[in-house]
Amino acid sequence: MAPTRFVIGYDIADPRRLQRVRRMMCRYAAPLEYSVFFLVGSAADKDRCLREIGRLIDPAQDDVRCYALPSRGLQRRIGRACLPEGVQWTGYML
Repeated sequence: MAPTRFVIGYDIADPRRLQRVRRMMCRYAAPLEYSVFFLVGSAADKDRCLREIGRLIDPAQDDVRCYALPSRGLQRRIGRACLPEGVQWTGYML
């Protein structure tokens, strides 16, 4: 079975929690923007990541969202590239 792709974004109210969540997210997924990440993996990988985030956040103040991307959906970018010229994102992580 091919890995699933997820976009995970968050809005964390406290700067200390924000740093902790970002460090943790960098272990699971590739940052697209400061608080938006691209995770390639199984549903179990996504669930593990979200459980760990759940231990770090304050649900009364913080917001975390996860969206599964369609496997054959249209994927395009408009605007300035976030990667250096000549480097392409394949979606594969080792």
